[in-house]
Amino acid sequence: MTDVVVVESPAKAKTINKYLGGDFTVLASFGHVRDLPPKDGSVRPEEDFAMDWESEDRGERQVNEIARALRGAKRLYLATDPDREGEAISWHVKDMLARKGALKGVEVQRITFNEITKRAIQHAVAHPRQLDTPLIDAYLARRALDYLVGFTLSPVLWRKLPGSRSAGRVQSVALRLICEREAEIEAFRAREYWTVESRFTTPQGAPFTARLTHLDGRKLDQFDLPDEASAMRAKAAVEAGTFSVLSVEKRRVKRNPPPPFTTSTLQMEASRKLGMGAQQAMRTAQQLYEGVEIGGETVGLITYMRTDGVQMAREAIAAIRDHVGSRFGRDYLPGAPREYSSKAKNAQEAHEAIRPTDVRNTPEKVARYLDERQRRLYELVWKRAVASQMQSAELDQTTVEIGDAAKKTILRATGSVIAFDGFLKLYREDQDDTEADRRAGITGAAPGSEDEDSRTLPPMRERDPLKRGDVSALQHFTQPPPRYSEASLVKRMEELGIGRPSTYASILQTLQDRNYVKLEKRRLMPEDRGRLVTSFLVKFFERYVDTGFTAGLEEQLDDISGGKVDWRAVMRAFWEEFKRAIDATKDLKISDVIDALDEELGPHFFPEREGGTDPRACPACSGGRLGLRLGRTGAFIGCSNYPECRYTRPLIAPGAEGDGTTGLSDGPRELGTDPASGEKVTVRRGPYGVYVQLGEGGTDAKGKPTKPRRASLTKDMDPDTLDLDRALKLLSLPRLIGRDPESGEEIQAGLGRFGPYIKVGSIFQSLEPGDDVLSLGMNRAMELLAKARAKVRLVGQHPKDQAPVEIRKGRFGPYAQHGKTVANLPRNLAMEDATLDEVVALLAEKGKELKPMTKGGAKGKAKPAAKRAANGALVGDDAAPPAKPAARKAAAPAKPATRKAPARKAAAPAAAAARKPAAAAKQPAAKPAAAKKPAAPKKKA
Repeated sequence: MTDVVVVESPAKAKTINKYLGGDFTVLASFGHVRDLPPKDGSVRPEEDFAMDWESEDRGERQVNEIARALRGAKRLYLATDPDREGEAISWHVKDMLARKGALKGVEVQRITFNEITKRAIQHAVAHPRQLDTPLIDAYLARRALDYLVGFTLSPVLWRKLPGSRSAGRVQSVALRLICEREAEIEAFRAREYWTVESRFTTPQGAPFTARLTHLDGRKLDQFDLPDEASAMRAKAAVEAGTFSVLSVEKRRVKRNPPPPFTTSTLQMEASRKLGMGAQQAMRTAQQLYEGVEIGGETVGLITYMRTDGVQMAREAIAAIRDHVGSRFGRDYLPGAPREYSSKAKNAQEAHEAIRPTDVRNTPEKVARYLDERQRRLYELVWKRAVASQMQSAELDQTTVEIGDAAKKTILRATGSVIAFDGFLKLYREDQDDTEADRRAGITGAAPGSEDEDSRTLPPMRERDPLKRGDVSALQHFTQPPPRYSEASLVKRMEELGIGRPSTYASILQTLQDRNYVKLEKRRLMPEDRGRLVTSFLVKFFERYVDTGFTAGLEEQLDDISGGKVDWRAVMRAFWEEFKRAIDATKDLKISDVIDALDEELGPHFFPEREGGTDPRACPACSGGRLGLRLGRTGAFIGCSNYPECRYTRPLIAPGAEGDGTTGLSDGPRELGTDPASGEKVTVRRGPYGVYVQLGEGGTDAKGKPTKPRRASLTKDMDPDTLDLDRALKLLSLPRLIGRDPESGEEIQAGLGRFGPYIKVGSIFQSLEPGDDVLSLGMNRAMELLAKARAKVRLVGQHPKDQAPVEIRKGRFGPYAQHGKTVANLPRNLAMEDATLDEVVALLAEKGKELKPMTKGGAKGKAKPAAKRAANGALVGDDAAPPAKPAARKAAAPAKPATRKAPARKAAAPAAAAARKPAAAAKQPAAKPAAAKKPAAPKKKA
C-alpha cells in the first residue's frame, strides 16, 4: 500500500519518485487539470461570481489515473509548485477527486519545496500542511478578473474596432507603456550641443585627456556650446592658455554586490548578457529547476524560478560563505552574512531568491551535463548568488582640476582604479551595453558619453605644469529615450507594481502573438494595430489601462492572499464600475471611434512633410483628404472623396517597416538581377509577411500558369537592408552544410513552415535565436543535432524488415515509430526502459500509419487526433521540418474502448448527463471554485 504524491510535470515526478522510494507513487497533473470554459457565462457576477469549471480530455485522464492510484492508499500529498498557481492546481485536483468519490478514507496533505533535492523533498513530506485558502481565494479573484475583463472588453473591441484581437487586464497596460514610449520617440527633436577636450602631458611624460568645464570664469551647462561657432571660440580659448594642476581630489568608494536573482532580474540579465528572451529564459530555468542527469541521478540545480524574493535560506548562505572563504580567501568574505530586501513595489517575497541548490555544483563541474543555454544560464545564477555574499569592491576615484593662470578656463579629468576587486572578481553587473546588444546594433549611450570613471589617470600633484596637446571640439546630439527591450519592460512593470513574476513572460509573448508589437533588434516596437487598440482603450476605458489603477488592484489581490479582505468584496467593487464603463459604449458609433482615433493618431500616420505640403492631401484626386477608415478586416487609410475616389493604402506609418520608403506598400522593391537566370529579384509584402521572389512566373508546356520561386524572410532579417546576395541565398535554400560523421547523410539547412531548421535523414531541429540559416557552420549544426538526437532513441531493427525502430519525444509524450507506423507509449513505460519486443508488440497492436493530409487538413481542419499526432511526430517541441503535408500527420493515441451502455435503469441519468457537459461543474455562489486563467495555455507541463 503506497501513498500518492501529485506534482505538475512528468520530469519532476520521475525525479521525486527516485528520492521517495517504493512506498510512494508519484504522478503528474501536467499543469492545470481544468479551466474556465472559453465562453460567456463561465463567471457569473449576478450569482456572486460563481464559476463553472471544465476539464479537457487530458486533465480528466490524469485525474482518473490519480483516482486509480488512490485505491487502498492512506495519504494523498499535493506537491504542486509553491506559488499561487501551484496552490490552485492542488485545489482543482482535490476538488475533482472529491467529486469522483476517490478521497474516502484518504488523508489529503499539501507539501511544498523550493528546490528538487532529496533533502528538500524528504523535509517537505515530513512537514505537510493544509491547502492555503486565502491563496486560493486570491487565485479565484485574479482568474475571475482576467476572465471578465477579457470576455467583456474584447467583444467591445471587435464591434467598435474591427481587426483588433483582444484586450487583457495587464496585457493592455503593458501595451500602453510600449505605445507611449514610441510616441515619446516620435515627438522627440534632437538638440545639438558641443564639448571641448584637450590632451595634456604631465612633467613625467604621461598623457591624459581633460574636458572643458568652465569658460570665462563661468561653469558650462550641457547646451552652453550650442553650435560650431561657439565651440570654436571655446577651443581657441583653450589653445591660447597655459595650464597647470589646480587640485587633485582622491577618495575611496565601495561598490556593493547585487542581490541574488528574482524572476524579473533573471529575465533582465539573461536578455542583456545572454540575448535570451523572457520565455526562453524561463523555459531554460524550468529545466534547471526540474533537474538534469548527473552521475545517474537527476539533480535539480536551481531553486524555484518564479519568485520576487531576494532572501536565501540560512544553510544556503552558510554554504556559499564557506565556498567563498575556501576558494577566494578570507579577504573576500564579509564579516557577517549579507541580508537583502526587495525594493520592487508589491513584492511578496514568499519564496527564496533563485540560487544554486548546492554551491558545490560549480558551473565547471556540471557543464558537461548541460546544453549551451542551460550552461550559460546556470553560470549566471551561480555567480550572482555567490557574489551576493562576497566582500564589496573598493575603488580609488580621482578628480583633477586643470586651469590657466587666471582660473577662467578650467578643464576636468576623472578616473578610477580598482583598489580591491571584491565581488567583481566573480561577477560584474555592467551598466553599459552588453556584447549581445552591440552585436545587434543596439546602443543606449549618447555619442561621446564615454564613461570617464573607467579611465586611469597618471600621478599628478597640485601646481604641476602641464604641456597641452591637441584640442578637439566634438559635436553631439541629444538622444530619444530608448525603446523597451523585454528586460527593460519587465523592469518597468515591476517598478510600477503591475503583474507578477509568473506572468511577465506570457504577457510579452501574447502581445507578439496578437501582432500588437514586434521584436526588432531585441527592442519592442508597437504595430499600428497595437497603437489603435491602445488609443481606443485610453480614449474610452482610460481607468482600466491606467498603471496606478492596475497596480492598486494588484495590492488588493495581495491583501486577499494575506487573508486581509474578502475576494468577493473586491470583485463586487470592481465589477460595478467596470460594467458601467462597458454599458456606456453601447450607443458609441464606429464613426465616433474613427474620429477620435484619427485625431489621436493623425501625427503618427500623417507626419509633417518637408516644404510644408499637406500630409493628408490625397495623391489620387484634387481636394480629397486622407484619414483613418475602418473596414471589416481592420483599419486603413482612405480618401474623403469616396466613392468617387477609391484611393487607399495599408495602415503603415511612413518610415515603418514595409512602408513607402522601401516600396513595399506601393509594390515590390527590386533588389537586382539573378546572374544565373537573368530574372529580377524583388522583395515584397504578402498577407503572411515579407518575402523575396525570383521573376514573375510564367506558363508550363500545357499553358498552365506557374508560380515564381519565393522564400520568406526570417524574423531577424530587415527588409529595408536586405541585399541581392542574401536574397539569392534565401531563394537557393535548402543548402548543404556537410555530411554527418555518424551516418554519412547530408546535413541541410532550410526554411520551413515553422521557421529555419536543419535536418539529417529524418531528424529535424529548429535553429535558435542568433543562428543564421544562411551561414550556419558544421560545428554549430552538430551541436543542434545533438539536441535533436537526445530526443530520439534507436531501440533496434524490426524483425520483419530490419528497418530501424525508434522512440521519439513528442509534445504529448514519447511514441514509437517504425517506418510510417507510429504508436504512443503507455504512461507507465519510460522511453529509456522500453525493449524492442515491447515496442514491436505495441506497434502491431496500436500502431497507425502516417498518411498525407487532406486538403482540408492542410488548412488546419484536421481532426484533433491528427493534430495531436502531427505535433507528436516531430523531434521534440522545437522541431521545424519543411512544410510537406505528409509530415504533418501522425497517429494519435488509440481511443479508449467505448463502454457498453449499462442497464436500462441508467438511461435517465445518462440522458441528463448528455444535456450538460460531463466535465463541467457549477460551483455554488456561496463558495465558488478556484479559477484558472481564461482561455490561456496550460501552465508549464
